[in-house]
Amino acid sequence: MFNFTILSVGKIKNASTSELSKEYQKRLKLIGRLDVIEISDGTIHSEGQRFLEILNRRKQAQIFVLSEEGNLFTSNNFSKKLNNLQGQQAIFVIGGAYGLDPKVKARADIILSLSPMTFNHEIAQMILTEQLYRGVSIFSGRKYHHG
Repeated sequence: MFNFTILSVGKIKNASTSELSKEYQKRLKLIGRLDVIEISDGTIHSEGQRFLEILNRRKQAQIFVLSEEGNLFTSNNFSKKLNNLQGQQAIFVIGGAYGLDPKVKARADIILSLSPMTFNHEIAQMILTEQLYRGVSIFSGRKYHHG
């Protein structure tokens, strides 16, 4: 069983993006644990402090920090990475408009890129929830992924 937490700066304000993200969150919650923690936006430093406070309380978690310069995975390889985390908590950190505090990036076990392009936190959260659902679907044999 998986145990994922998404830490993100700001709420998703766009209704369509929010609806789609919530749909994948709902699907994930039917087959494992998913928590979404959205902190208020501020400076890179203040956001970083809040992220670090949360991460420091969860020392055993595998930490993925989303950043355009991170590692790119195919959906199948990402699924394998997620499958290897069975029984562990995985935390996915999404920064705000001005990026992430270097101290948060330094805490990452993996710096993950959704694309070499930059997405705002709303789109990044929606894409991440879809890819988490796709990854779980691949390793659990669900018929969502056709690849």
